[in-house]
Amino acid sequence: MTDLLLQVLALVVAALFVLGGLGGVAPKSARGMVMAATIAFCAAGLVAAFAALVSGPGAKTLAVPFGPPGYAMLLTLDALSGVFLLLLFVTATACSVYALDPREAEDTRALPFFPAFIGAMALTLLAGDGFTLVLGFELMSLASWATVLARHEEPASREAALLYIGIAAFAAACLIPALVLLSPAALPLSPAALPLAPGGDGSGLSFAAMRAGPPPEGWRATLVLGLVLLGAGAKAGLAPLHVWLPLAHPAAPSHLSALMSGAMTKVALYVIIRMLFDLAGPAQPLWWGVPLILMGIASAVLGALRANTEGDLKAILAASTIENVGLIAIGIGVALVARAADQPSLAALAMGGALLHALNHGVFKTLLFLCAGSAQHGGGSRALARLGGLIHRMPVTTACALAGCLALAALPPGSGFASEWMLLQSVFAAARLGGLAMQLLFAVTACLMAMAAALAAAAAVRMIGVAFLGRPRTPRASAAEEAGLPVRAALIGLAALSLLLGLLPGLALQWIGPALRLTVGTAMTEQVSALVLRPASAMPGYAAPAIAALLGLGLAAVLLALRRWAIAGHRRGPAWAGGFAAAPAWLPFGDPLTQYGGASFAQPLRRALGASLLGARERVDMPLPGDTRPASLAVSLRDPAAFYLFLPLARLR
Repeated sequence: MTDLLLQVLALVVAALFVLGGLGGVAPKSARGMVMAATIAFCAAGLVAAFAALVSGPGAKTLAVPFGPPGYAMLLTLDALSGVFLLLLFVTATACSVYALDPREAEDTRALPFFPAFIGAMALTLLAGDGFTLVLGFELMSLASWATVLARHEEPASREAALLYIGIAAFAAACLIPALVLLSPAALPLSPAALPLAPGGDGSGLSFAAMRAGPPPEGWRATLVLGLVLLGAGAKAGLAPLHVWLPLAHPAAPSHLSALMSGAMTKVALYVIIRMLFDLAGPAQPLWWGVPLILMGIASAVLGALRANTEGDLKAILAASTIENVGLIAIGIGVALVARAADQPSLAALAMGGALLHALNHGVFKTLLFLCAGSAQHGGGSRALARLGGLIHRMPVTTACALAGCLALAALPPGSGFASEWMLLQSVFAAARLGGLAMQLLFAVTACLMAMAAALAAAAAVRMIGVAFLGRPRTPRASAAEEAGLPVRAALIGLAALSLLLGLLPGLALQWIGPALRLTVGTAMTEQVSALVLRPASAMPGYAAPAIAALLGLGLAAVLLALRRWAIAGHRRGPAWAGGFAAAPAWLPFGDPLTQYGGASFAQPLRRALGASLLGARERVDMPLPGDTRPASLAVSLRDPAAFYLFLPLARLR
């Protein structure tokens, strides 16, 4: 059965690459056929990945007669790759359905790269040797870079693409020597370290040979850790190598932005887990998790703060991705520390939280990016200052955005709460490990994680309140049109899945169990049931269905009370004007100056923290004499990491 599933996935990868080639030569009228075929193959991959995950297969390997002369590429399907393949094909199927919308069909320049991008990510997750891993990883980078450059007439796209290709080259320059160092033939370095799999027998840089060889030690282990964190961490968006992400993700078309943020960053995290937990062996020192924890802390705080200062819907979501990737990295780092300290239950809790949050974030962030694309098409802009009141004209998009923001803000019973709760519980439990310095690190980590969660909740409220609620700020927003049927289908499907993951996190963790055994040696069998999730078997747990029922009963009680004691009838009054005079008759949608905008909500955080952490600067543009336009506030950001790493390329808009 497992061999059949692996063959199906291999055929899906090959078909996606073929579709990418056909998309480059097919006429514009055939775009719908290419996208329909992409949906079919992604759905087949989704079914195969889910079947592999539920059946709990052992590792199966398939030799494919492609690659350098005389060698075979190795494809492997195991529990860890099954988790990420499931996430990939869920998000890819939804993005493919979204791309059927006629408004997305107008721009066909990114069409050839979309199925190839999905195929490259799947190839990376199925890699069974170093050559296949690097090949898939770099094809993924090239395909996503081409989508960023698709709108090359825009200066922001060209700038983002230039920075992005530099990051991709840097990642390859780090991952290739890391894989060579993990090879048992790496020391002393010789030509024997470079062949991959002569005749498909698994020697050289095959993963089986790396596992069979002795784990790296001393300077070699330190170098492997540093190269993996730099190479894969740069693609994941971990600080301080995150500066490309807020530029590149918004520059691509909406369905590709969603796939980059929801799936591509998780593929990079998969590479980190695969190389540090699986290929580097179980015997690593306690401090191995510390760099990941530090990078995760910086990413979580900086990403959440920047999400509160951006004025573009997709830029807000891209910055939020940095925050969530940082939280996942913290969980991976805690799992490394716990495994080195021989605490398998704690390692399973931390890794389970990290994998669950990767799954949850992939779903709700894809949903929110597609909602942002729908709002852009319907309201005519992605800028918060030009939206507002979309709830009246786009109720389906607004409801789905609310479901996504419930998870983004980590509020129960949203999907983001359960996984972030597990990560925080693992940090609390890890405070007993190591010496005073390690305990102090975990105490600071818990505080900063709470700060990042609060900032993320503020960013979610800001995005919903400014873009979807209130009054329209422009005539185009007041006449916004609801998305078409394909877009609504993709949004509703992802929203329902996100809510289901929030209500039944224990069920998802049961599916993740085999991946936990592969990485940390044990699964959360005693702590997890379909309805209750516990950090330890003897501790109180989190019951999402019970909390959802209590919240529903409370809401019903409030509505009944209002209906019982409210005064009969109603009367209309003027909208709150914030101290301004009533809007004139020629502004039927109200005066935008009387509403709080995105800059208004962000001003306290921008002035308190943004100036020091993000280099935020404010400039008031005053009109010339005789100019009837009002004064405006311009905000610019320059990430300090960009100044030191990519000085001429990383000017943040």
